[in-house]
Amino acid sequence: MIYESASDWRNAPQKRVLLFAMSGLGKTYLSKMLRDTGDWFHYSIDYRIGTRYMGEKIADNAKREAMKVPFLRELLRSNSIYIGSNISFDDLKPMSSYLGKPGDPAKGGLAWDEYTMRQDQFQAAEVAALYDTGSFIDRAVDLYQYPNFICDTGGSICEWVNADDPNDPILRDLSAKTLMVWIEGTDAHTAELIRRFDKEPKPMSYDPAFLLGTWQAYLTAFDVAPDQVDPDDFIRWAFAKALAHRQPRYKAMADKWGITVPQDAVAKVKDTEGFVGMIADALEMRG
Repeated sequence: MIYESASDWRNAPQKRVLLFAMSGLGKTYLSKMLRDTGDWFHYSIDYRIGTRYMGEKIADNAKREAMKVPFLRELLRSNSIYIGSNISFDDLKPMSSYLGKPGDPAKGGLAWDEYTMRQDQFQAAEVAALYDTGSFIDRAVDLYQYPNFICDTGGSICEWVNADDPNDPILRDLSAKTLMVWIEGTDAHTAELIRRFDKEPKPMSYDPAFLLGTWQAYLTAFDVAPDQVDPDDFIRWAFAKALAHRQPRYKAMADKWGITVPQDAVAKVKDTEGFVGMIADALEMRG
């Protein structure tokens, strides 16, 4: 790791951290808090995906829907109106709407082949955005003169890496440039994430093998045809399984490539001093 001890971390003139965890455990909270101090550059993987790598696809999808409305169709064809994605650090809905959910088209579902194609696009985009981390570390210093750097990753980072492989290209690249920090939740946090997701199910990205197995298991368990699946019901069902699927992957990443901080400690961090102290404590615990 780039910081071998708590003293190394505290004395480092440039602090570089990458946060990973399931959505809702505090990655963006910490990143925004540090960014607002004026001393930290906030690099959001999801924002990079939605602007650099999938922005055109997201906008084209919105235009495709608009073309179904005769009034908007004529305005688009004559270049009289513009449709774009207004994605932001705080609002990633345009990207979620593009990823979509599989199932009954009458309920807004996508055909399985279309859904998995978009999943593949997202995977390629996320991997590219992760590899961009190093260049943004350099830009943060050279262009914007930020002394410190925080990378806020998406929850699906664990889907594209193999923590047990010491030569995993993504993890080798990221761990050489940042301190990788896992925010670990408790069973109570997991229950709250499921409750929150059940209230407002959102599209997610999954490892293709896991996704296919989950889809086939759902079709069998509920004896339903692919084009009759309730999209929200499937996404809720898959999310609960994804939490169990991802937990050991996150843990392996932290054990072999970084450190772990408990979510309860994250909730207590209110300023840079608290954040630096939390990381120092985790480095001491790791030994």
